[in-house]
Amino acid sequence: MQLYSVRRLQLSRCAETHCSAFRHNSGVDRIAAIQAFVRVVEAGSFARAAQRLRSSTSSISRQIAALEQHLSARLLNRTTRKLSLTEGGQAFYERSVQLLAELEEAEQLASATAASPRGTIRLTCPRNLAAQQVAPVIARFATRHPSVRFDVTVSDGLVDLVEEGFDLAIRIGRVGAEGLVARRLGRVRLVLAAAPSYLRSNRAPRVPTDLTAHRALTYAYSTAPHLWRLIGPDGDAHEVRVAGQLIANSGELLIASAVAGLGLVLQPEFMLEPELTAGNLVRVLPDYEGPWLDTWAVYPSRRHLSAKVRLFVDHLVESFGAEGAPSTTASRA
Repeated sequence: MQLYSVRRLQLSRCAETHCSAFRHNSGVDRIAAIQAFVRVVEAGSFARAAQRLRSSTSSISRQIAALEQHLSARLLNRTTRKLSLTEGGQAFYERSVQLLAELEEAEQLASATAASPRGTIRLTCPRNLAAQQVAPVIARFATRHPSVRFDVTVSDGLVDLVEEGFDLAIRIGRVGAEGLVARRLGRVRLVLAAAPSYLRSNRAPRVPTDLTAHRALTYAYSTAPHLWRLIGPDGDAHEVRVAGQLIANSGELLIASAVAGLGLVLQPEFMLEPELTAGNLVRVLPDYEGPWLDTWAVYPSRRHLSAKVRLFVDHLVESFGAEGAPSTTASRA
């Protein structure tokens, strides 16, 4: 650990030395220029990058121009419609992301602030977890660590963490592309339910095969939206192909439609619980258990995980109640 800390400290001092030389020659802070370059790539535009860095577009443009001049190489192809990386720019971007992560950790280790992290955590999570599960976890962490800020994007799609510049994702079921690192947070169970009004008009199913005669409200981001899987009392799995009038990428919309009597819904139990308790929905096929899905914290690289993200992942595991699951290399969903 001592050698590790010394290596980071050396990196920090080395970066500072090169930064000073670059600043002397160009009037621009090299590290700030590299950070601006990385943010432009992640944001896809100078304007959005300037907004994230709380700077001006002209300042960001000058920094990157000076960086390209210093390197004697073009990093970005600029058109009126979009930005794209040159071949050299792609290689420089990948190394720059690593450098910034290493530098941040080096500064924290050198100044003994690893226990008091700072900076921004860019996080993406699904809608069905955002308000009920993720928001309270962020609130507790932010209160404990006031120097950490959160930039959260709520999306049910599997965004590219590296391409979009995210530090971390929270996902249910599907982990994502190969090469990601995943840490298990817990499990959620899917429950089959319908409104009493729907069941009065449509005979309640008694066995899974009866579902083929019912209207199913299906979730678009499921691996197989029209294939529902239930586990019987004897432990046997039953897969039934279903159909209906509505498919959506929002669990809240599907549940609201089920309450309105449009059909059957298969959604996480914690989302259905308020409607079940209120009597707006009732369990269907209660002797058959819906599938369990794992909840994951997913990030691009264990090697370059910053101190603040590592600490927040530990906080997530503690908050979600997973039994200390180790980090594992993700496989393609």
